[in-house]
Amino acid sequence: MDSFFKNIEKKTGVNMKDILELANSLQHANFKDEKTVRAVIKRVSQIANKPVSKDLEDKIVESITKDGKSLDFNTISNMLNNKKK
Repeated sequence: MDSFFKNIEKKTGVNMKDILELANSLQHANFKDEKTVRAVIKRVSQIANKPVSKDLEDKIVESITKDGKSLDFNTISNMLNNKKK
């Protein structure tokens, strides 16, 4: 299992310990709370080393808090990778 994580770390440059800590913190997070959602976005941005503009952050927060979307890594990844100017 360790080699699996090491391969992911090599491919992505993301520390698996950070990912697992983030996943644990998401389990009981209140995604209707704007402050919580903003904190999660900032943390994911740091881990992924992808800056998130204020405009994009606002759109993500609105989408999650308004629609009550659940937040998972795919949702976050898609939002970061599909930045529209």
